[in-house]
Amino acid sequence: MTSATAGRVRRTAARVRRTGRLRRTALPYLLLLPALLMELLIHLVPMVMGILMSFRQLTQFFIREWSRAPWTGFDNYSLAVDVNAPVGEALLRSFLTTCEFTLLSVGLCWSIGTAAAVFMQDAFRGRGFLRALFLVPYALPVYAAVITWGFMFQRDNGLVNHVLHDQLGMSGEHTFWLLGDNSFWALLIVSVWKGWPFAFLIVMAALQNIPKELYEAAALDGAGTWQQVRRITLPSIGPVNQVLVLVLFLWTFNDFNTPFVLFGKSAPQAADLISIHIYQASFVTWNFGTGSAMSVLLLLFLLLVTAVYLLVTGRGRSKADA
Repeated sequence: MTSATAGRVRRTAARVRRTGRLRRTALPYLLLLPALLMELLIHLVPMVMGILMSFRQLTQFFIREWSRAPWTGFDNYSLAVDVNAPVGEALLRSFLTTCEFTLLSVGLCWSIGTAAAVFMQDAFRGRGFLRALFLVPYALPVYAAVITWGFMFQRDNGLVNHVLHDQLGMSGEHTFWLLGDNSFWALLIVSVWKGWPFAFLIVMAALQNIPKELYEAAALDGAGTWQQVRRITLPSIGPVNQVLVLVLFLWTFNDFNTPFVLFGKSAPQAADLISIHIYQASFVTWNFGTGSAMSVLLLLFLLLVTAVYLLVTGRGRSKADA
């Protein structure tokens, strides 16, 4: 083989190696490209459009050509945060109601789910059946489950009033569950019922990674069940719980399907969650500019809460590791 031929072979081999490296480097990006395009079209583009709409006086008169709506700057935001005006006062009341609802729902979902997962940790006859039964609320379609609860909460023919009043005789008058102050508790019951199985599933999966030897050693040292849960179980699943609580918070705070299916377009004031409130401001009163401003404010609030939560939990994890 001549020197020229050997050089051509080396150059060809080098070119093949570069092509192979390029293909290996580009392949992950090519596989992610469809997901990135869908994310761009479904989330990012509507988000940018919503932000632009929040700076315009976009009412029903400009829906056909929304780009011609008058530019208002931050007037929609000023109107939304002015608690002395009817719009701002109603938004603040809805925000506080949503905060109360979210704290109660997340706390109950986590508590019930964790307790059920701990109870299911030890093997016993029928454990598989109970696990499957506990996951039924999470597996059911949201609309079917909430519509069923809506029928159960009916004043005259609902199962809830039939059991509480007709069977148990708690009071003579049937309760209005879907009207007035009781609507908050009806919404909370439905939210917890369909949300705690998710916490149960996540915690149950996390418990599988805890060595059984830790519990056996604790039992030999005289630790009771509650001490084992407090000293072994909860610290071991701490990182999982941090993610679980954040996910439950974001899902519950943004929940639209549950109140919309349960109450319709106009929820009672006691159950006026901010998701329904923004929907009413946008699609009932046809003031998309103000509704978009409320949505942007909600997004900023959730981003702030998430950032603070991750910062605090990250510092706590760092101190624990140290």
